[in-house]
Amino acid sequence: MTTLRFEHGTVHAETDAAEADTALADLPNVEVDPRSGGFRAPAMYYADLRDALVAAGIDFEDRIAPVVDSDRSLSTTYDLRSYQRDALDSWLDADSRGVVELPTGAGKTVLAVAAMAAHSVPTLVVVPTIDLQDQWLRELETEFDVPVGRFGGGEQTQESITVSTYDSAYLRADDVGGDFGLVVFDEVHHLGGEGYQDIPRFLAAPARLGLTATFERPDGEHERVAELVGRRLYRLDVDDLAGDHLADYEVRRVEVELTAAEREAYDEAQSTFVNYLRSSGLSMQSGSDYQKLVMRSGTDPRARKALLAKQRARDVMMNSEAKVDKLARLLARHREDRVIIFTASTDLVYRISRRFLVPPITNETGTKERREILARFRDGTYDTVVAANVLDEGVDVPDANVGILLSGSGSEREFTQRLGRILRPKSDGSTATLYELVSVETAEERVADRRR
Repeated sequence: MTTLRFEHGTVHAETDAAEADTALADLPNVEVDPRSGGFRAPAMYYADLRDALVAAGIDFEDRIAPVVDSDRSLSTTYDLRSYQRDALDSWLDADSRGVVELPTGAGKTVLAVAAMAAHSVPTLVVVPTIDLQDQWLRELETEFDVPVGRFGGGEQTQESITVSTYDSAYLRADDVGGDFGLVVFDEVHHLGGEGYQDIPRFLAAPARLGLTATFERPDGEHERVAELVGRRLYRLDVDDLAGDHLADYEVRRVEVELTAAEREAYDEAQSTFVNYLRSSGLSMQSGSDYQKLVMRSGTDPRARKALLAKQRARDVMMNSEAKVDKLARLLARHREDRVIIFTASTDLVYRISRRFLVPPITNETGTKERREILARFRDGTYDTVVAANVLDEGVDVPDANVGILLSGSGSEREFTQRLGRILRPKSDGSTATLYELVSVETAEERVADRRR
C-alpha cells in the first residue's frame, strides 16, 4: 500500500509497490528518500503525486486529502460584477490555479470570497501587512459568520479559515502546510522575494489564487510567482473599468521651475554625478549599475562623492520650494475635496504638515495614530492627509477624489497604486484627478516618463 502524508513542508510517499515506485520516480521535483525508502517532494507538488498514482491505477491512502478537501459549506451574498464573474470562471477553468490582476478598488477581496465559497475547503489567506490582515478578518467574519484564525499581529490562532501575514506564513508554512486546500495570496507580487517563495513551496493546497494590481516585477521574478501559484489568467487595468466600476479620472502633469539657488545646487550635484558615470563605465540603466556604484562607494572616494551628489540632486528636484508653492495653490483650488498628498520624503511630509496644518503619515507614525488619522479622514474630520510611501499598499485608505504626487520613484507599480487610491466610484459621478508635479529640466522628467 502507498501512503501520502504531509511532513515539515513536504509530501512523503511511503510505498511498497513496484508499480508505485515507477509512477513516482519519473515525476519532476520528486526524489527518493533514502531514510524511508519512499519518495519526497515539496508540498506544492502534492496534487501531482496524487494525480500520478490515480493515473497509474494504484490504490493509495491519502492522509492529506481528508483535511484539504473537507467540506465547509461556505456561501456568499455577494453579487459579482460581470468582470469578477469572468475572472472567477477563468480561475476555475484553470484548475483553480493562477493570478488575477485588477486595479485597486475593483473588488479583488470580493473575488476571493467567491472563490472560497466555490471550493468550501480550509483556506489560508496571506497578506503583506497587519492593516490588510485586520481588513480581511473583518470581511471574512462578516461574510461567512465563522471563526477566522490569525497568524500575525501577536496571535497564532488557526481555524478552517485563517488569515496570515507573509512573515508569519513564512514561519508557519512547514508546520500547517498540509491543513489547507486553498491558499489566497493578496498582493501576490510579494512572492517574488526569495524568502517568501518558500511559503507556496511548503503548502500542499492544490487550489491557489493570486491577487494583485500590478503582477509584473522589474526584476522578472513574476515568472517565478507564476510557477508557484499559476500563470496570470485574467487582467484588467484602470482604463478598462473607469467610468463604469471605477471613477473616471484624469492625470495632470504640472511642470515647476526650480528657484535660481535650487537650479545652481542641482546642476552642480548632477554634473558631479554624470561626470563620474562617464569615466566609470556605468550607465544607471539598470538596478545592477546602481548596486555597483553603492559597492564602489565603500572603497572609492570618487564613487562616494558621486553617490552623495546624486542624492543631493534628487533631494533638490523632488523637494523644491516651487512644488510646495504649487501645492498651496492646488489645495486652495480643492478646498472642498478630499485630498491625499504623496511624497517620497519623510522630511517633506513634516514640512508640508507644519505649513498647511494637515496630518502626516510616515513610517514613523504608530499604528494606533495612523488608524486614527485615517478614521478621521474617513468621517470627514480631516479633508487632507500627506504621506510618504506608506499608503501605496497594504493599508485600507478611505475614499479620496484628488491625489497630488509631489515626488516618487519611476515604478509603474507605485504610480498605479497611488492612482488607485482615488478611483473608488463617487456617488455624484465626479471625476478623480491626480496631479503629478515635475521639476523641469531635471532627471525627474525621465522618472515621470518611466512610471507612465
